[in-house]
This record gives sequence, structure tokens and C-alpha cells, in this order.
Amino acid sequence: MPRFWLMKCEPSAYAIDDLARDGRTCWEGVRNYQARNTMRDDMRVGDGVLFYASNADPAGVTGLARVCREGYPDHYAWEPGHHYFDARSTAEKPVWYMVDIEFVERFPGTVGLATLKATAGLEKMMVVQKGSRLSVQPVTPEEFDIVVRLGRETQPG
Repeated sequence: MPRFWLMKCEPSAYAIDDLARDGRTCWEGVRNYQARNTMRDDMRVGDGVLFYASNADPAGVTGLARVCREGYPDHYAWEPGHHYFDARSTAEKPVWYMVDIEFVERFPGTVGLATLKATAGLEKMMVVQKGSRLSVQPVTPEEFDIVVRLGRETQPG
């Protein structure tokens, strides 16, 4: 049974329009152990993803993606000079993992964080909690459905 996730990315690094253009991408560069463990151990092909633009105006969910490749070692950690290089990580003993996601849908507008916080049924959603900074977060099926409904109702701009 598919599960659901919220994945954050800064639009200056990679936005929903980039994913729409590319069709699919690897979700590399996550350097938080809890998020790494989620990608490595919990995410499965077919899982739904809320694509969240962080450090944006407004920050919020901009569209949908789907996991299309389960967790595998983040090989960028092995490339000296690469932004995500980590000397502790090797092909034999990888420290960091990533998943691949594919584009599903871009919402007409952004479901902003303020809207998420004000919407009934999303009170316990991790992203609306004070101090929540995790870049890969679980989402309940009910939360996912509410955000998808909100996203499809948003106005452009």
C-alpha cells in the first residue's frame, strides 16, 4: 500500500517546474540522518510525494510527485569537490542515500504554509509544527488528500 511523504526543496536549487521538465530526478544531497533513514528504509516505489518549496514566497506545496526508485546510495557523497561530498561515505560503506521521484502534477498555485496551518485536518501534519525543519517527512493519507484538494483549488500566481 503506498505511503505518502512531503519533500522540501528550495526553488533556487530545484523546483516543481524543473521536475516537470525533467520527468524524474534523484533526490540527492539529504544530509540529515532521520531523513536519510526514511529514504533508505521506508520509501517505496509508488509512494505519493507532496513537493514543497521551502525558503520561497510563499513557502508551500507546489505539486505532486511519486517515488519511482527506492533508496540507494547517494554517489555524490563519493565525489571529491562535489557540493555533497562526504569523505566518510564510500561505495563499500555508504553513509547517505537518495530516492528517485517522478513528476505527477503541478498545482495552479502554491498551497502556502499559512493555508496548511489554517486548514482543518492538518493540525498534526509535521510541516505545520513549530521548529519542523526535516526535509523528508511522513504524511498521512488523510493529510495528503486534503493538500491535494487544496492544491487543485489554488489560484495561479
